[in-house]
Amino acid sequence: MTNRLWTKAALLLLPLAAACSPAGPEGEAAPNGARASSANEVAPAAAQAPVADGKLVVAFGDSLFAGYQLGRDEGFAPALERRLAAAGVQASVFNAAVSGDTTQAARQRLAFALDGLPRKPDLVIVGLGGNDMLRGLDPAETRANLDAILSELRTRGIPAMLTGMVAAPNLGRDYAAAFNAIYPELAAKFGVPLYPFLLDGVIGDSGQMLSDGKHPNAAGVEAIVTRVAPLVSRALGEP
Repeated sequence: MTNRLWTKAALLLLPLAAACSPAGPEGEAAPNGARASSANEVAPAAAQAPVADGKLVVAFGDSLFAGYQLGRDEGFAPALERRLAAAGVQASVFNAAVSGDTTQAARQRLAFALDGLPRKPDLVIVGLGGNDMLRGLDPAETRANLDAILSELRTRGIPAMLTGMVAAPNLGRDYAAAFNAIYPELAAKFGVPLYPFLLDGVIGDSGQMLSDGKHPNAAGVEAIVTRVAPLVSRALGEP
């Protein structure tokens, strides 16, 4: 993504940060730290059977992967699975996303999520950091958590890819410089594919976003997976 596109994306994220409550951008925090679930929230991995002889892909992220306020078949994981199938890639995409997750929360549940799978994944797509940014958390902490997640995947011999996020401009130039550099630098460090900004081409378009202006609707998800699927396919070693 060029600097111009990064700037445009960051400007579109400004109202999201302004609308964010201390509980997180989804506003889903419940008493005792529980999170409200969405229709497409992560299900027990063992309950999802992978396609026989197919690839196993895990979508490990927050509400942007979890299908916030969408139908069970409208979220990122099922949409990506359909898109890959249409391209001739036999794959089962597990929804291992939790709305409201920060990178720290995701880091803490990674081992549990992986250990609950029926077998080792062929690819884990890591899509996290948006909640960190909207809460103004220290980019150094976000970087450390994502680094730990990618390190764990590498230790387990599991291929990974990253989908990135950008900082809202009201957080300041220093914050944006530190935050925006996380994704390309970690992708280079671990040698993993990077889709620079998950909401690129979708955020700011009312026809592709929910009324909250923060999450893609079903049409937005389809637009996202159309762009992401070729990178996923290549990461799986498919043409």
